[in-house]
Amino acid sequence: MSQTIDAARLTLLLNDLRLPAIKQGWAAFAQRADKEGWPAARLLATLAEHEIAERDRRRIERHLVEARLLPGKTLDAFEFDTVPMVSKAHVMAICARDSWIDKGANLILIGGPGGGKTHLASAIGLALVENGWRVLFARTSDLVQKLQVARRELGLEAAINRLDRFHLLILDDLAYVSKDQAETSVLFELISARYERRSTLITANQPFGAWGKVFPDPAMTLAAVDRLVHHATIFEINVDSYRRRLNASTKARDGRPVTQRRRTSAM
Repeated sequence: MSQTIDAARLTLLLNDLRLPAIKQGWAAFAQRADKEGWPAARLLATLAEHEIAERDRRRIERHLVEARLLPGKTLDAFEFDTVPMVSKAHVMAICARDSWIDKGANLILIGGPGGGKTHLASAIGLALVENGWRVLFARTSDLVQKLQVARRELGLEAAINRLDRFHLLILDDLAYVSKDQAETSVLFELISARYERRSTLITANQPFGAWGKVFPDPAMTLAAVDRLVHHATIFEINVDSYRRRLNASTKARDGRPVTQRRRTSAM
């Protein structure tokens, strides 16, 4: 009876101390400790390590949900062999080191459609979340639309400030923002607000010289590029699109023209 009372009281104490992992697992650890003759200090240390590990796991789960990363896009799944201008070792080092995030430095991935920019951006985001950082992945046009709504409701500054909780903001497909003064001005304000404070990862189909298609004002274009490039690592992914490579590979395997294969598929 006393053991039941002690267990119930211990459960209440662990609830008060907010130690849910220990509350769930202490009995199994105590049984093992009794069986193997652990000293009290070892049992205490094991329980503390278990609680910390579970907290880390739950935190990463929460951060993965809020990050909105693309499913299945990992560094292991990225075909570095087909993108020789991007060093796998360099990317892995970026994900492992945290000094650039502390400094609010940026990453920029530039290249044509289908080269793997979005996959690589999401995969980097995933690696950083697993290392304890908070990340948000968003299509640039979608986020800009939300910021426009916030501006109309006189809440733009608050909306941008809420994005500060993310150590890395991934803006995918920058070039698809329409050349509209209202849209590009909120995008510029976001870039300016994060400058040298919070890191931003940009993917873009156009080189910097063509960003005038995004920002209608040349001075704004120059200022945006200047803020993003300063303290930035830039990857230029100049390869054929994945879909084109896959199509060419299938054509070579089947030994028939692409047009013929498409007609056959349509039938």
